[in-house]
Amino acid sequence: MADFGRLFVYVGLVLVVIGGLLLAAGRLNLPLGRLPGDFLYRGKNTTFYFPLATSIVLSVVVSAILILLGKMKR
Repeated sequence: MADFGRLFVYVGLVLVVIGGLLLAAGRLNLPLGRLPGDFLYRGKNTTFYFPLATSIVLSVVVSAILILLGKMKR
């Protein structure tokens, strides 16, 4: 049971770090969420937003970080 609790602590710390990075990105006026390729449709009574380009950029960055971390462990 102690290992399960430790896992929750690590996941919580990772979420805090990600939240801090998102707050910092908001203050730096990074264009995440407003990239070319992010779809925004505003109808009469509806709004649909699909951040395709932002998702791809974040996926590449996270993948690169995880690959580097994996190589550092070896």
